[in-house]
Amino acid sequence: MANKSPILLPKTKQILGEFGENIKLARLRRKLSSEQLAERAGISRSTLIKIEKGDEGVSIGYYINVLKALGLEKDFQALARDDELGRKLQDAKITTKRRAPKTKS
Repeated sequence: MANKSPILLPKTKQILGEFGENIKLARLRRKLSSEQLAERAGISRSTLIKIEKGDEGVSIGYYINVLKALGLEKDFQALARDDELGRKLQDAKITTKRRAPKTKS
């Protein structure tokens, strides 16, 4: 069975592309070749190229390995840490029902 890439909305693809571009810029600032970074991350060079392009078919684990090799894993840990909307909902004590009410026949 072939791996299938997830279907993403255009805005989400753009975000992933920007993320890949930021990874590439971090690599270049550290003066690492793509081959060196791929080796440090334990992935193939072609996978690193896909990551730098923001390919949605690459496992998130590979993205994390690359961030760790660049010393940026703390940036990943910071994602979704400050959940502003979630905190507002929690403060408002809005609850959702576990399931829809039964309909009467």
